[in-house]
Amino acid sequence: MTAVTKEWQKIKQADRETVAKHLNELPVKLGALAKDLGIDVKLSSLPLNVSGQIAKTPTGFEIKINRHESRQRQRFTLAHEIAHFLIHRDVIERMGGTLTDSVLYRSGASESIEYEANRLASQIVMPEHALRAAYSRFGENISESAVELLAEEFGVSKAAMEIRMAA
Repeated sequence: MTAVTKEWQKIKQADRETVAKHLNELPVKLGALAKDLGIDVKLSSLPLNVSGQIAKTPTGFEIKINRHESRQRQRFTLAHEIAHFLIHRDVIERMGGTLTDSVLYRSGASESIEYEANRLASQIVMPEHALRAAYSRFGENISESAVELLAEEFGVSKAAMEIRMAA
């Protein structure tokens, strides 16, 4: 079960049910989630300052992930682009059908749009119920080595795990 956040409430019910199905296995299988949402995902040789891109295609949506970034970074970028798909399809349309995110997750859309995508991405790759289970396993004072272990378990960077735990 996922905590009901502002971003989570913005997801259409059918999409929310699809996302929820994928949050019980760690690390969350983002490629399978994208496929179930009808999104094609490709690893691409994007410019070095670009992490990812989501574009409307004649048949749906396609996400490109920069193949030159770390695996953890690619996972978060994929979750970020899936978040755009889930709650910002209207923005993608207004931006000409494509959102290209820099390494700082800036796309030309407003900062609030990018912050929402980051928050929803972190909720997808580090589901609330799984974090609560981790807290009960490690107790209140989680050590640095436990954070590293959890980051590996969730398939994210240590920095991403620290930010999510502090939120």
